[in-house]
Amino acid sequence: MNHRFHTTAKRAAFCMAALPLAISFSAQAQYAEATTELAALDPVVVTATLAPRTANESLSSVTVLDEATFRRQDPTSLTDLLRGQPGVDITSNGSFGKNSSVYLRGTPSDASVLMIDGIRLRSATAGGAAFQYLDPRMFDRAEIVRGPRGSLYGADAVGGVIQLFTPDGEEEGPRPRISVGGGSFNTQRLSAGVSGREGGTRYSFAASHFNTDGQPVRRGGDDKGYDNTSALARVAHTFESGAEVGMLALRARGNNEYDGGENDFVQQVAGIYGEVPVTDTWQSRLTLSEARDELDTLDNFGDSIIDTRTQTARWQNNLQFGAHELIAGAEISEDRVSSTNDFDVTSRDNTAVFTQGLLDFSPFTIQASLRYDDNEAYDDEVTGSLALGYELDNDHTLRASVGTAFKAPSFNDLYWPNSGNPDLNPETSETVEVGVRGQYSQWFWDLAAFQNDYDDLIAWAPTSSGLWAPQNVNRARIRGAELASGVEVNDWTLQAAFTYLDPEDRDTGNRLARRASQSVRLDADRELGDWSFGGSLVAQGYRYDNVANTQRLGGYGLVNLRAGWRFAPLWSARVTLENAFDKEYSTSRDYINAGRAGFLSVHFGQ
Repeated sequence: MNHRFHTTAKRAAFCMAALPLAISFSAQAQYAEATTELAALDPVVVTATLAPRTANESLSSVTVLDEATFRRQDPTSLTDLLRGQPGVDITSNGSFGKNSSVYLRGTPSDASVLMIDGIRLRSATAGGAAFQYLDPRMFDRAEIVRGPRGSLYGADAVGGVIQLFTPDGEEEGPRPRISVGGGSFNTQRLSAGVSGREGGTRYSFAASHFNTDGQPVRRGGDDKGYDNTSALARVAHTFESGAEVGMLALRARGNNEYDGGENDFVQQVAGIYGEVPVTDTWQSRLTLSEARDELDTLDNFGDSIIDTRTQTARWQNNLQFGAHELIAGAEISEDRVSSTNDFDVTSRDNTAVFTQGLLDFSPFTIQASLRYDDNEAYDDEVTGSLALGYELDNDHTLRASVGTAFKAPSFNDLYWPNSGNPDLNPETSETVEVGVRGQYSQWFWDLAAFQNDYDDLIAWAPTSSGLWAPQNVNRARIRGAELASGVEVNDWTLQAAFTYLDPEDRDTGNRLARRASQSVRLDADRELGDWSFGGSLVAQGYRYDNVANTQRLGGYGLVNLRAGWRFAPLWSARVTLENAFDKEYSTSRDYINAGRAGFLSVHFGQ
C-alpha cells in the first residue's frame, strides 16, 4: 500500500464519498451547459474540477483548444495540434499514424489520461493512449489540464489529463457539414456530418476517411502509408423535469504501415448515461461505458493480436451549498485482455470512491479532493490534492497546490509472457505548484512553476537470477515552468506558449530520455472580411534518445501556414502548408518526420 496518507484517510474517503448516494454531471453534460458562458480568453472548463469553472477559477494550469482553433488549423493529426502547447511534448516514429507519445510535464503517455466526452481511452497492455489513430475532425474542443489529477481520475493521471469533446448539437435544426480535400503524399480527406437540436433532443452524427501514401520514416526507406475511417454518433434528450439521458459511440479503424511491418487498429469508446436533478441543489448521474483498443500486427516476428477493453460504471454527485460545491461518487471498472500472446492474467478489477470540495470564501478559494482505489492487481492507493487561490484584485489570481498521483503497472509490465513481474508496485508522485494568472478584457497571461518528485519508476533491470525484468528501481525529479498568453484584438487572435523543463533521473543525474528542456509555440491568425490568414511557429531544444544521454537529437523549428476563403454562404476553402521550410527533424533516433506538405480542402456548413 502507498503510505503517503494514513489509513484514516482511506476511511475518510469512503465516508465523504458516501454522503450523497447518487451521481452528477459527467464532463460531457457539464460542458454542454457551460457553453453559453464560454469566453475565448477565460473559457469554462470541466476537466480540472469535474464541475464548470472558468480557467481562472479552476486554480489549474489549463489550456483550451476551441472549435475555432480546430477549424482554422485543420490538422491532419491531433499530435500536430498538441505539439508545443504549454507543458506538452510529442515524440513519434514518423508522420501519419506512426507510433507517438504525448508527454505532459515530462511524464510519458502512460502517465497521463486521455478522455473522450468523459470516457477514458487507453491500451491496458501498453498503458498509454494511441493519439495517432484519432481523426481531429471528429472533435471540436480539447482541454489540457496539467498537473496531478489522481484524486479525481485515479490511476495514471500523474502529468495531467487531456479531454477531447465531440460536437454536441446545441444549435437549432439540422446543420449539415461536408468537407473534401487532399494534398501532398497522395493524401485524401473526406468528412461529413449533421448536428442540431429539435425540442429537447440534441444529436450529432459524423463520419470521416483519411488516406495517404505517407513518406519514408527512415532515410532512404519506402513510403509508409496510413488510412483511417471514423464514425461518431451522439444523442441526448432533456425532459421537462430536467432529467436527461444520452448515448455516445465513436469508432476509428484503419491500417498503418511502419518500418518492419503493418497493423490494423481499432479505437472505440461507447457509453450511455442517465442524469436526474434529485433536488434544486443536487444533480445525480450514472454513466456506463466501454473503451476498446485493438491492434492486429503483422511484422517480421509473425502475426499477433492484442485486444484490450475497459468497462466502467461511474456514479457521481454535485451538490450546491450556496457558493460552495461538494462532488462525490464511486467508480467500478474492469480491464480485460484478449491476445495471441499468452498472458498469465487477462483481467483485473478496480473499485474507487472519490470526493472533492470546491469552497469559495472570496477572495480566498479552496479545492480539496481525496480518492481511494482498490485494484485487484496492485492492492490499494490513496491520492489527494489541495489547491488554494487568492484574488489579488479583479484581474490577478494567485494559486498554489500540492497533489499526489500514481501510475499503474500495465499488463505488459505485470504479465508479459516469460518476462512480466506480477510483484510490481505502482509508480508514485508528489507535485507542488505555484502560479499566477492575469485576466483582462482582451488578453491574458498565466505563469506556473512546479516540481514533481517521482518514485518507484518501472524500468527493465537484472534480477537476482540474472534475467532482465521490469522492476521498481528508478527515481526522478521533474522541475519546470510554463508561460502562456493570448490576445484577441482588431480581428487578430494571438497565442503564445513557453515551456522550460528539467527532467532529471535522480539515480544518475542524467536528463530523462526524449524530453526537450525548452519549447516555444506561437500562433497568429487574422480575419480580413471573407479571408483569413494565419501561421504557427513551433521550436524545441535538443533531447537525448537514451537514458545514458549519449544519443543526442538536435532541436528544431517548424513553421506552418494557413489561409481560408469564404467564397459563398456556408462555403469555404482552406489551404495549409505544414513544415513550410521543409525542415528535416527527429524526435526518436533513426526516425524522420514528414517534410513540407500542402493540403487544400473545400467545406460546406463549417
